[in-house]
Amino acid sequence: MRARTAVPAAVVASGTATVAYASLIERTRWTLRRFDVPVLPPGSAPLTVLQLSDLHMTAGQRSKQEWVAGLADLQPDLVITTGDNLAGMDAVPPTLRALDPLLELPGAFVLASNDYYAPRPKNPLKYFRTDHERVLGDALPWQDLRDGMTARGWLELTNATGTLTVAGTRIAFAGLDDPHLQLDRYDDVAGPADPDADLRIGLVHSPEPRVLDRFATDGYDLLLCGHTHGGQLRVPFYGALVTNCGIDRQRVRWLHRWAQPSPGHPNGTWLHVSAGLGTSPYAPYRLACPPEATLLTLTAR
Repeated sequence: MRARTAVPAAVVASGTATVAYASLIERTRWTLRRFDVPVLPPGSAPLTVLQLSDLHMTAGQRSKQEWVAGLADLQPDLVITTGDNLAGMDAVPPTLRALDPLLELPGAFVLASNDYYAPRPKNPLKYFRTDHERVLGDALPWQDLRDGMTARGWLELTNATGTLTVAGTRIAFAGLDDPHLQLDRYDDVAGPADPDADLRIGLVHSPEPRVLDRFATDGYDLLLCGHTHGGQLRVPFYGALVTNCGIDRQRVRWLHRWAQPSPGHPNGTWLHVSAGLGTSPYAPYRLACPPEATLLTLTAR
């Protein structure tokens, strides 16, 4: 009888330990990821871009707020945020305080579903179905977040284009509202990316292939996204169980080629999907996928 009960007891103990690690340790193991991306014209000096995504900030997350503010010590040339900053009605002031040192630097951003609507409890099994019904939470004060960032000079790219000159590099941007809520309007930004710019960057929260393909066709060199949390729960030697969007599991996080160089687009298109810094308050765990920001060093092709 003892032999029969030993295995279930071990399984329960292992599962309990895994949940404890995922919720108490890895969820706050703030990590800086670094990648080099060869997208600048030949002979260009390197340019550093700090990407933040999916903060899902609540007022009480002091450790996360302090860590984000400390990223200003990296002195990046450009800061990009790709949405889902908020996770509560009172989250805008602490989010802006966390971003405050970074708002001194050139920046650009798009917003996303969890900037507009508060999180709600969900059955996690829904993420295994692509056709599950989305139930939106209460409206969040996203306008205050947007206004706080634009007042400091950051470029809002909600279904819009814009340009910034950063460290002598002229960057053409196009950004979309969140495809996860079908708020993207690519036709508003469609057309060949500025051929006179030194670099062309596309921003969108959810890396939906239908959107990424259009950016690539229009000649954007680098696409920056978030949303996936890198899978949030990853199985060793297998990877992400779900992506929560149309992206394939192999490109659910980090840097990949999206479009290879071709006669029509000789530089091709790189894609970086941030694994993000937060979780829903109703699913506070990460496994084999620590919360992270990314410092991209853009180099000459």
